[in-house]
Formats: sequence, C-alpha cells, structure tokens
Amino acid sequence: MASSNLTSHPGLVTREERAEVFGARGATLWLTGLSGSGKSTVAAAVEQRLVSGGRSAYRLDGDHVRTGLSADLGYSREDREENTRRTAEVACLFADAGLVAIVALISPYAEARLGARRLHERSGLPFVEIYLAASAGLCATRDPKGLYARATAGSIGSFTGIDDPYEVPDAPDLTIEAGTPLAEAVDAVVAALGRADQVPPPSAPSGT
Repeated sequence: MASSNLTSHPGLVTREERAEVFGARGATLWLTGLSGSGKSTVAAAVEQRLVSGGRSAYRLDGDHVRTGLSADLGYSREDREENTRRTAEVACLFADAGLVAIVALISPYAEARLGARRLHERSGLPFVEIYLAASAGLCATRDPKGLYARATAGSIGSFTGIDDPYEVPDAPDLTIEAGTPLAEAVDAVVAALGRADQVPPPSAPSGT
C-alpha cells in the first residue's frame, strides 16, 4: 500500500540532458514467451549488439529478478503479476535514466503486460513488446533447464504452459517465430527499437 506521506523531490537533470550524454533516449524492450522460447538468448544477444554499438543497455532476466528483487514471491497468479509489476517499474527507471532496458520475462498474463506498457506510456518512454512465438510442445522438446520434464512428472506445480496459462499477446510490436536464426532475431529487435526511437515522445515530466 502506497504511503500518503510521500513527496516527490524534483531532480536537477532532465531526461533530455541524459539523452545527450547517452546519444539516445532510453526505452524498454519487453521479451515475453514461454520458458524455453529463447527470450534470454535473444535478450543477451541484443544487449551485446547494442553495447558493442555504443548504446547503453541492461538486461533484466526473469531468473535473475527472482533471485533478488522478487525473491519473496511465489508462483500464484497474484505473485506472477507482482513480479511483472516490479520488473516493469525497474525497467521504467532504467529507461528514464537513458538506458535500453531489455526485459526477458515470461510475464504470462496480458493485463500485467498491458500495465507495464501503460506505465511507460504515462512516463513518456518507448515500450516495445516482443513475443517469442514457440509452443509449449516445442519448448518441452528443447527444455534447456529440465523444467518441462519436472513439471510433467508433477515435481513442479503451476508451471506456465503445462498447468498454468500463458496468454498470447494479441498485438505485440514484434513477433519472432520459432526457428528464426539468432542473428535475424537480433536484427528484428534492433529494428523495432529503431522504429520506437523515431516516435516523438509524448508530453511527460522530465528528470523524474
């Protein structure tokens, strides 16, 4: 519950001044899809591409978030939604600071993902939703962490794609189909970011 005793203290550095330092304004790339769909692989490669090209970026991977920021959360619907909310808040701060936040998070529920988008829109920051379109059946054959096998055996409950739903995005900004070569996927994500960069930011407070 938010405190009623909070007062925002305005900073002395504007978002435009940060953009001058970084050479571009910040943004969030939100990669969503089932476990094993390739989110982390694509996110890491995009981060490398951007940083090597001189653009500041930082990756927020779902497993890393759950070992720290969301270590207190479980896997109920409420906890998954809270995990998405927390990650969106951090990504928004990174984007406001002038970085490209690259989120790789299952984020299975459409309403929670919409909340992440709206948070960025209210802040006047670009938000690009990228759907890694791999079916549960395909991800189960990949199963890089052995999670699908454990879920099928009953040792993991409430596993997304097995006994917990994944709500496929209706209109993502970019869909990466299963089997897309990694370099081609990275090109597509970077191009989507470039398109978002060209959209004039809406009026929003700077330096927040």
